[in-house]
Amino acid sequence: MAYLSLTLNFLIGVVKKAANPLTRDFNEIEKLQNSVRGHQEFVRAALERVSKALRVELQKGRPNYAVMSDAGQLPEIPCFVIAPLDGVLNFMHGIPYFAVAAAIAERGEITAGVVYNPATGDLYFAEKGKGAFKEGYRSQERLRVSARKELKNCLLAASASVDGIADFRNNGSLSLDLAGLAAGRYDGVVCQGAMAGELAAGMLLVKEAGGYVYEYNQKDIRTDDQAAVLQSGCLVAGNAAVGAKLFTALHK
Repeated sequence: MAYLSLTLNFLIGVVKKAANPLTRDFNEIEKLQNSVRGHQEFVRAALERVSKALRVELQKGRPNYAVMSDAGQLPEIPCFVIAPLDGVLNFMHGIPYFAVAAAIAERGEITAGVVYNPATGDLYFAEKGKGAFKEGYRSQERLRVSARKELKNCLLAASASVDGIADFRNNGSLSLDLAGLAAGRYDGVVCQGAMAGELAAGMLLVKEAGGYVYEYNQKDIRTDDQAAVLQSGCLVAGNAAVGAKLFTALHK
């Protein structure tokens, strides 16, 4: 069973509290599908509620931390990197693949992260050096990236197709895709132009599950620069073999 530090307990509690109204809101979506204007206003209001709740609760617990969600340079002080509703189009169309994600960044590194899908109850969490886990009913499930080595056998979560891959999925929620990579369901993830909040918590899940994360345009894959990924919003991730081969395939 995973030991939950005070930091993780805090993050999990805040994310669940902020996400709680989304469950009710999601159940109302189908009733509004025939009203375009009312539907859009409803989703906008739901997004504003969870965004405000997430920021307020995080800064209530750690008022000296900054909060960021867009791609950009990490501030000098510790900060929260958040995605109030990663997968808003899925949410809007009644597809239960969206998440609330929050991470803590310190000295250019992600040190703790949580990804939560309130539609399914799936919650993933990680802390630097302590592993990645999925919350279970009685115990926590340790996450491990897949062991596949050949791209021709891989399933990729990506925003565009990649030559030589068996198949790819564009699911609409990057943080959940990265959680799926950490859990071994996907073999790699590729994205460009993502928000920092969509990346941060999921990146830590992947690394703590034994995977590798690269900045899409970096020169040397031996380096690990999370701050560069968050600044560019461009990522290539996978296990040791797949991550390196994906990076090479994308830069031919």
